[in-house]
Amino acid sequence: MVWPILDRCVTIPRGFPDMPSPSTARKIADNARFLSEEQLAAFERDGFLNMPGAFSVEEMRDITRWTEEVQNWEEVPGRHMAYYEDSLTKPSRRVLQRIENFVPYHEGFQGLFRDHRMQGAVEQLFGEKATLFKEKINFKLPGGDGFKPHQDQQAGWWNYAPIFITALVTIDETTLENGCLEMAAGHHKKGMVGGEWAPLTDKDMADMKFVPYPSKPGDVMFFDSFAPHGSALNKTDKPRRVLYITYNKASAGDHRVQYYADKRKSFPPDIERKPGETFKFRV
Repeated sequence: MVWPILDRCVTIPRGFPDMPSPSTARKIADNARFLSEEQLAAFERDGFLNMPGAFSVEEMRDITRWTEEVQNWEEVPGRHMAYYEDSLTKPSRRVLQRIENFVPYHEGFQGLFRDHRMQGAVEQLFGEKATLFKEKINFKLPGGDGFKPHQDQQAGWWNYAPIFITALVTIDETTLENGCLEMAAGHHKKGMVGGEWAPLTDKDMADMKFVPYPSKPGDVMFFDSFAPHGSALNKTDKPRRVLYITYNKASAGDHRVQYYADKRKSFPPDIERKPGETFKFRV
């Protein structure tokens, strides 16, 4: 599969783009009808949509196997991007945190990202065609840290497109003990409430109520890039692997290659860092 190469990054002015209404989303005639009218309305209201049991047990066997294949790949500079973190339970140990930029090298994941339950559903939510922006597997192995509450748009995504939607696929069961996703409903309509490259502050979150969403393998959560979310650390002795697939509107352009080129420079994977060179994950 050939992936297009972009020669520049488009800067988008700060501001908040309107999401399409359910009636607009209905007009996407060439899309699989995966989401109902009620689900489209719930996403517009809350900024996210929880979809238990989107993938079958058999399908999750494949997705789990693909995840293990990617995890076991030899790390090569310039290819997929693996990141590690210090274990919170064994400080002297480095554990795998996440892997990104793997879809060009894996046919199974390429098919999954085009599935009507992934790209097709996101196109219904956008009300237009979508294109893949980025992908990652968060491993959150035993002792792995959580993620402070934030909006994805805070991570410099303004430089690529004005809004994104992420589809989260649960690989391992997520619980309160291993750091399931926590969402704050309705605040996506305020635009970006926090500063760029920093988690949300107590002041930012003064009127937010974060609700945990434990999940089973095969469950899917869709959320837009302004929806506040976070998760706690993994206190258990088992991994909590979750797949994140992020799309932007096709009308905003295809920025995936440029995004990863930029990220290699500002936050390279561990294998591409010089001895003694350190980088801090911000949001």
